[in-house]
Order: sequence, then C-alpha cells, then structure tokens
Amino acid sequence: MKALVKSKSEAGIWMEDVPVPKIAPNEVLIKVNRTSICGTDMHIYKWDDWAQANVPVPMVIGHEYGGEVVEVGSTVRRVSVGQRVSGEGHVVGNRSRNARSGRFHLDPDTKGIGINLPGAFAEYIKLPEFNVIPLPDNLPMDIAAILDPLGNAVHTALSFDLVGEDVLITGAGPIGVMSAMVARKAGARRIVITDINQWRLDFAKKINSGIHAVNVSKDDLKKTMDAIGMREGFDVGFEMSGAAPAFNQMIDVMIMGGNIAMLGLPPKPFNTDWGKIVLKALTVRGIYGRQMYDTWYKMLALLDNGLDMTDMITHRFDCDQFQDAFDVMLKGDCGKVILNWE
Repeated sequence: MKALVKSKSEAGIWMEDVPVPKIAPNEVLIKVNRTSICGTDMHIYKWDDWAQANVPVPMVIGHEYGGEVVEVGSTVRRVSVGQRVSGEGHVVGNRSRNARSGRFHLDPDTKGIGINLPGAFAEYIKLPEFNVIPLPDNLPMDIAAILDPLGNAVHTALSFDLVGEDVLITGAGPIGVMSAMVARKAGARRIVITDINQWRLDFAKKINSGIHAVNVSKDDLKKTMDAIGMREGFDVGFEMSGAAPAFNQMIDVMIMGGNIAMLGLPPKPFNTDWGKIVLKALTVRGIYGRQMYDTWYKMLALLDNGLDMTDMITHRFDCDQFQDAFDVMLKGDCGKVILNWE
C-alpha cells in the first residue's frame, strides 16, 4: 500500500510502498478515506528536537482520519465490516492506576498512533477495537478527518463552566479557532482570541461571528477589553500557543479566581511569575488529548446539534500531492488541510 513515511532522520516526508498491516484478534483494519495534517505531523516533517527524541525511523505518520472498516479480528464485537469510523489516537495499557480506574487518557503507558505506532497517512491502518469510533452515516468524511483536533478543542473548552463567562484564547491556530466555536456553542459571553499572525486572526473572525480578534504584536489587548465593556478580567482562558509571552499576558488579564486550560505545548521551558498565579488564586489545568471517551460523545453530540466545522477546512489535496499540502502547512495561512486517499 501507499504510505507517507518518515524514513530519514532529516526534514521531509516520503511516499513509499509498505505492507498492508496484519491485524491481531482484538484489532480492526480500516481503509483510510481522508486524513488531515496537524501540528504534530509538522514537528515530525521538520524533524525538530521533539520529533528526534520521540519518533523512531522509519515510521508511517498521521493520526487524524476517517475511513471504513474492512476487516475485524476474531474477538471484535463492537464494530463490523462496512462501518464508517474514526479513531482515538492514544493507545493505552491496562496496568496503571489511571487505566484501571477508567481514566484512560491519563495512562502513563500511552503510545501514539503516527508517533510510536504506525499511523494513518496510508491506504490502511490497523487499530485496537477499543480505539475505534463509529460515526453517524451523515457525517462527511472530511469532518471525520478533523475529529481528533476538534476533540482537543472540546476537551479544552469544556474543562470549565462557560455559561455567561468571558473567555480569552491565546493562539489562533486551528484548535484555537475550533475552541472559540465550541465556547460560543457552550454559552460563553465575550470571546477574545489573540495571535501575531494576521491571516489566522482574520480567518478566526470570518468563521466565528461575534468574537474579537487581537493582533498582540500591534494592538493593546487591554484597550480591546475596555472597548467591549470588560471591567475586571477574563473568567476562563484557553492557552493554545505554547508561547511564553501569551501565557504571561493571559495571567495578567485573568479575573481573580479565574481558570486557565493549557493545551499549548511550549517548545522549551520558560519563566513565569508564579506569585501572580498564587495571589490571583488562579487554577491552571494541563490538557492532554481527549478524555476517553467522554470527549468523543460530547463532540459528536455538538456536531449533531448544529456545530458546523465545514469552514475549518481550507485546503484539499489528493494524497499524491502531499508535498503541496505540507508546503501550505509550512506557510501557515490555512485552516485544516485534507488529504484524499480514495
């Protein structure tokens, strides 16, 4: 089968012929229809320090996808051949305290599809039955391919009560933009999103009517707060950038007793004033992946109830045009980028 493989310890990705996976009794084989490229894939493509430390070579990459079950193992009972599916990208163990308590997303033995295990940028992928997510018949495959990052946004946004709250989102990448859409659906009042990339901010406003976008490299966030009638500070913050200046600015503009959900992964450690966090009585919660499987249920329910992610997809390519797709991602002026494997 065709697959995109990280086959060299250098920048780039390569299309190769690899064997179709053989499934174990508890696994299913999925024919991949659509995939999308995410930030993790770009770390691997660029072969940065994180990728070099975590990804063995060679490795089929990719973990955002939708497809159809074409084969099931002998012990599989929950899904069947012909079902339209996506998949949870974190493959967990069953020995840790968290796993045995049902907190699977916190299992320390987790392995990542497309990172530690062969991924979805291929014609077929195998997956444990436990990780398979059956999809409604009316859910488009393009949307199926972005459920993984949407799950990050849903997990982040629903970490705290949002009804009537003022929300600050630092980082207008795809997950930041999706989190704004989820926050609006969940009852947030004012939503402000910040970045230093004007294209991303314009895109965020285009598909999120009523939110306020601030380019913090040029504009004063506190002036925007005054202009929209904020008298104290933000109740809830979603830190999506992993950038030290963004996190430190968020601390400064939070209300006393505010809540911060932090999904952005800093590329390296940075200094912050923990005295401010203590004296403002802030709660900072790290967000990793999706809750297995509560986030998936909530996400599919939100989509069924009118949450429309269609406009998040800005580019579509055939899988053989993968280099064009990665070039678009490198430039950064895009939402979600889809590869068609049919």
